Amino acid sequence: MSLALRFIAILFPVLGLVALAVIVVPRLSAPAPDPVAEEAEALVEPELPTPEEATLDRQLSEIGSRFAGQVGIAVRPVEGDRTMQYRGLELFPQQSVSKLWVSLTALRQVDAGKLSLDEARVVTLEDLTLFHQPIRDEVLASGSVTTEYRDLMQRALTRSDNTANDIILRRVGGPDAVQATLNRLGLSSIRFGTDERTKQSATAGLQWRPSYSLGRAFYDARDQVPDADRRAAYEGYLADPIDGAAPVAIAAALTRLAKGELLSKDSTALLLDTLAETRSGPNRLKGGLPPDWRIAHKTGTGQALVHEQTGYNDIGILTAPDGRRYAVVVMIARTEERVPDRMAMMHEVVGAVAEYHDATAQ
Repeated sequence: MSLALRFIAILFPVLGLVALAVIVVPRLSAPAPDPVAEEAEALVEPELPTPEEATLDRQLSEIGSRFAGQVGIAVRPVEGDRTMQYRGLELFPQQSVSKLWVSLTALRQVDAGKLSLDEARVVTLEDLTLFHQPIRDEVLASGSVTTEYRDLMQRALTRSDNTANDIILRRVGGPDAVQATLNRLGLSSIRFGTDERTKQSATAGLQWRPSYSLGRAFYDARDQVPDADRRAAYEGYLADPIDGAAPVAIAAALTRLAKGELLSKDSTALLLDTLAETRSGPNRLKGGLPPDWRIAHKTGTGQALVHEQTGYNDIGILTAPDGRRYAVVVMIARTEERVPDRMAMMHEVVGAVAEYHDATAQ
């Protein structure tokens, strides 16, 4: 649908500083209340965007509006002060993107001397969760695995291991501790949510049972949920995602992470280096990178119902050959598009960022 577009700017607090986000909204319909706007200090008329910013913003809107699904996109140059976006103020389910905030909380505790990544941890059957948890095979083979939190963080971020992530989550104080960290850092409009067991069970219309962590027990139990109940749980999650986040808010958080504003120098380097080793989603944002570009990223993938997928995401920091960096966020709340088409849309976003980069090269 063709929409007349206009630019507004939103000022939101970032540790006592103010960051500008370029917002594109429909002219012909009143926008729904959004969390970023509600928390903004003021609405002001911005300086006019540069031609390159306007072009990128238009491209993102075209990409997003063509996609058959609910998608939010945000792009923010790390060294810039504007966020170009499409539906970037809405809350989108993060799924495993939220693992980033668990590791951020853990590293904040490392910086404060409250946690050592060399601390040992024995992983047992009681720790197992559901869905993607590669460590499960090791536990089942020997009864337990002795490792340390550094390894668990590596597994949680690079392989999106749910069990590894939930162990770290418990060690840092649980969901409330992670949300408190986000709030303390001024990372508004990002909900952490809860642990994987609780979130995934609720989305399927179930209550967690330890037996669900083994074999296909969870899938079998989910298949027994009446269709109406499962649909209600699924739609309830999408309508008000417990782990919802605004793409512009994640882009702002990534920008601050890249600048070293969230962690110590060593912890920042560790987190970014780990994200650069991510194995999941090699054909999402990463698959669209031009030659010699690099990415540090985190993917997320939610459950499917019938032919629809929820929470198909990739967020990251793209680095061009000349060192300029961009926070890029693509979050799909729901879609029936084939996986290759979702990836192709993400590649288009990366291509638009690369065009912007070339157009603004000094």
